[in-house]
Amino acid sequence: MPAVPGPERQLQLLGAGTVDVIRREELADRLRAGRPLRVKLGIDPTASDIHLGFAVVLRKLRQFQDLGHLAVLIIGDFTARVGDPSGRSATRPPLTPEQVDRYAETYLAQVGRILDLRPGRIEVLRNADWLAGMDMAEVLRLTARVTVARILERDDFTARLQAGAPVALSELLYPLLQGTDSVEVRADVELGGTDQLFNCLMGRHLQEQVGQAPQVVMTLPLLEGTDGVQKMSKSLGNYIGIAEPAAEQFGKLMSIPDALLPRYLALTTGWEPEQVASTLDALASGDLHPAAAKRLLARTVVDSYHGPGAGEAAEAEFDRVFRAHQPPSEVPELTLPATELPMEVAPLLVRLGLAPSNREARRLVTQGGVRIGGRRVEDPAATVGPADLDGRIVQRGRRQFVRVHVSGAGARTAGGTATGGGNAEAGPGG
Repeated sequence: MPAVPGPERQLQLLGAGTVDVIRREELADRLRAGRPLRVKLGIDPTASDIHLGFAVVLRKLRQFQDLGHLAVLIIGDFTARVGDPSGRSATRPPLTPEQVDRYAETYLAQVGRILDLRPGRIEVLRNADWLAGMDMAEVLRLTARVTVARILERDDFTARLQAGAPVALSELLYPLLQGTDSVEVRADVELGGTDQLFNCLMGRHLQEQVGQAPQVVMTLPLLEGTDGVQKMSKSLGNYIGIAEPAAEQFGKLMSIPDALLPRYLALTTGWEPEQVASTLDALASGDLHPAAAKRLLARTVVDSYHGPGAGEAAEAEFDRVFRAHQPPSEVPELTLPATELPMEVAPLLVRLGLAPSNREARRLVTQGGVRIGGRRVEDPAATVGPADLDGRIVQRGRRQFVRVHVSGAGARTAGGTATGGGNAEAGPGG
């Protein structure tokens, strides 16, 4: 096991890629003290997937672990019921305890792809253990520790009030609840995205109020999604999940705008600062072409979540599909009874899970986005029979494929019209 670097090198490594370090001199003093730091990260389980945007802060927590510090991961099973107002233009719909528990299970299953979950390297706690039991007297004592004016300094609240949008009283309490977490676990450091700065600073304030040394606050950038505009979010459909299949991760990373390359290389690869800097220099000078940089990025990210060699295999699959125009080596399969055929193309796409509705299916066909057996389908009302489908691949766009098998007697005797009849060539992979 490599030796842990000294405090000055640790400070350099831990500060790399951060936006705020409040306060840097406090972090330096604690690192020089030579004891393991308690590094807090709170996760409100409000969705089922962890994406590369949230992985930025998880990777920083793993960096602390690798330097000998203790990760304190707080599952916000109580605060998730309140709803974090950070970056929100409206009150977040409340979640039921059952939803929170279900999401928490999937989060814990995924964080192990980044964090070291061995005993002694991490504490996993739930904040309902100390928040759910608070009585009214305790809540009043907590609220007395901060003024309304201080709470309304928060940009999220100010913007919503100025726009005439409602702000629930429970949302005003959220920073106090998150700050209470820091008091309970005696955090030395708290990590968060830049949208969490106010909440993390509230932790410092409450710790000082009870006589604890205030935590150091470190914020990380919010990563833009694959659209290159808005922050990565599952609800916006611009995310890359850390548990997604390797081929899917690789393809999505290859699709990001060139302008995002520097941020993705710095924030998603886990490289040390020197490697990031040298790669960005090569990209800026033209020695590294953006297309080659995307492939390097995609291989690195896929390897980190799927194991060494997975990135190279995903790259080969990408070239197979997008350069050689072949279907993927692994294609989902579905069997249709011959009694369901013939069928029009639009409802067929819905039946195969390639479109959510007949209307969307018709739009896909008219835009040239559907192939059967390698041939483009032009008429959404055309019918297909068993001979058009059995053993062939139905393709939506560039990424979605289903191989169809037809069960029942006479599967290959009844033809259709969508692809020119039952004697059509199967096409690539057909």
